[in-house]
Amino acid sequence: MDLFDVYYIMDIEPVKGKGCYVYDREGNEYLDLYGGHAVISIGHSHPLYIRRITEQLQRIGFYSNSVLIPQQQELATLLGQASGYGDYRLFLCNSGAEANENAIKIASFHTGGKRIVSFTKAFHGRTHGAVTVTDNPSICAPVNTRDHVTYVPLNDIDAVDAALSKGDVCAVIIEGIQGLAGINRPDDSFLQALRQSCDRWGVALILDEVQSGYCRTGKFFAHQYAGIRPDLITMAKGMGNGFPVAGVLIHPKFEARKNMLGTTFGGSHLACVAAIAVLEVMEQENLAENARVTGNYLMQNLSAISNVKEVRGQGLMIGIEMHEPVAPLRTRLIRERRIFTGASSDKNVLRLLPALTLTKDQADVFLNHFRELLDEA
Repeated sequence: MDLFDVYYIMDIEPVKGKGCYVYDREGNEYLDLYGGHAVISIGHSHPLYIRRITEQLQRIGFYSNSVLIPQQQELATLLGQASGYGDYRLFLCNSGAEANENAIKIASFHTGGKRIVSFTKAFHGRTHGAVTVTDNPSICAPVNTRDHVTYVPLNDIDAVDAALSKGDVCAVIIEGIQGLAGINRPDDSFLQALRQSCDRWGVALILDEVQSGYCRTGKFFAHQYAGIRPDLITMAKGMGNGFPVAGVLIHPKFEARKNMLGTTFGGSHLACVAAIAVLEVMEQENLAENARVTGNYLMQNLSAISNVKEVRGQGLMIGIEMHEPVAPLRTRLIRERRIFTGASSDKNVLRLLPALTLTKDQADVFLNHFRELLDEA
């Protein structure tokens, strides 16, 4: 049996990882500035993370949500303390797409609305509900009808109000920072106005922090720079440092009813312990501050390079826009300099999404190689 060939795959097989590095079968070392789509938050093979998961697996690895799982409440308590959302409640699932699906359902259950407002260039996942609010028709199958979704430009509050005025809207969903689109950040003033509009029209505000959350931007969630509090917050990726775990933070105003939501694998013993270990490491090693400081250092130095058109982002979520497609540059970075970076749906933007443990010395390694390749070109 062969695999269903749907991925663009680099001809590299990492067999070991440590911190911000991965190693192939020949022992070649690669600086990982992509973190497997922003998933590796505390670094590859962190010893505390390994120890916590190993100890839990030696006791019990999985049982369904039909029994008591104390690790779920432990995770919820720690997450509330770390994020500042201790008065919210937590629903656990497996992926960012699932988190967004469930957030949309909660909003619709609460308001009774059937329509959703999303944003141009948005990406929220590939499952049925998530892909309908993703602005990419090419990944929508005929069954994924999008008649119930209105797309508006990012940072255009008038367009939002016009969409909300048509009625029957249950939610507005927006990324803390648009990731796949090429690192497009909503203005703080726009997020503040969006919060006011949602309140005025009685619509739930969903903040998709799947890629931009978990300290990646220097705050626990990217939207916290704007000083707003969404109704629903979705998260995944860096939450488990590679173990599949995701969740929705839910405002107290939403009613929980038995059988309203459900999942088989979400919130398992192992998933919760992985997420708890991530929070422990983030606090012990002050990774939010490191993401802010090291990210600012990278962005300042990248902005000073004449060949670079624009640098966008926050913390260690960075988009480097060039004057031409970046595919050849990305290929040379990995083939000639052994540095992993990410692409985006904007062919001119290179994405950096490293572990939050990245040091200035490691940032300098990238900067030096990046400058050298641009000079050669």
